[in-house]
Amino acid sequence: MKRFSFPKKKRLVSNVQFKAVLDNGRRRSNGVLALYMARNNCEYSRLGVSVGKSHGNAVVRNRLKRLMREAFRQNQHQIPAGFDYVLMISPRWAKKSNVEKSTKMPTFEEVEASFLALINSNIKD
Repeated sequence: MKRFSFPKKKRLVSNVQFKAVLDNGRRRSNGVLALYMARNNCEYSRLGVSVGKSHGNAVVRNRLKRLMREAFRQNQHQIPAGFDYVLMISPRWAKKSNVEKSTKMPTFEEVEASFLALINSNIKD
């Protein structure tokens, strides 16, 4: 199995970078994730991840961020280069988990499938 890295140059780290994608990008959402994407001036894709406090305590939020980063890392060869992506947990998922009064967390497989479905839906547009 080929190993894929996730170096710092492939990350969105500043508020300016996030804001540029959120203000100028396209948005897609499904039951698990919300994806914003905008063109960048790089020959590679970059990822930013955001999870709000409404999704749980720091342990839960960090776990969700790790799942999203890992889905990007393992599938970066399948997604179009030259885009910045911002991934967030879908507001619908947060409402669903609060209604159930549980800390049900999506599995890696759910996050990965959701991420790839969102990427593929943006490619077709």
